Amino acid sequence: MTLYYLVLMFTGATTALIAGLFFAYSCSVNLGLGLLPDAGYLSAMQSINRAILNPVFFIAFFSPLLLLPLSAYLSYSPGGSVRFTCFLTATVLYFAGVFGVTVFGNVPLNEALDAFNIHTASADAIRAERQVFEKPWNRLNMVRTIVSLLTLLFVLAALLAYPKSVLSDLLD
Repeated sequence: MTLYYLVLMFTGATTALIAGLFFAYSCSVNLGLGLLPDAGYLSAMQSINRAILNPVFFIAFFSPLLLLPLSAYLSYSPGGSVRFTCFLTATVLYFAGVFGVTVFGNVPLNEALDAFNIHTASADAIRAERQVFEKPWNRLNMVRTIVSLLTLLFVLAALLAYPKSVLSDLLD
């Protein structure tokens, strides 16, 4: 197996991991957390936002930033190709709709929530903080979910654009 195929495999795997993470949040975690009382919700989100900052998440989240453009570059051929176009589209989607939304949307909300002291806040302040946080965070996460799934579909389309013999060699 060549380095090129390893890059393609890791590109697909890390893109799928992130799409799965955001999908799981959208269809289960956020729904379950939404049922909690205000203080419990905010406390749980603070804990989750702290816990997710770990090496495994960072590898999965940041790898597509490197691997998608590398896959596009390695798939380039004069005159263009479906593979290159799909990887390039996936790169733009991930940079803007996943990384950009996270860095400029979800992270500032997470940081503001992290600075909020639940233990000293009144019930009204806790309720207000949840209103400021929950709906915007969930909307932004839904954007990341949709865009990461679209990114994954373009990666899969790029991988399926390879001749059957190349895919057979990859699996051997």
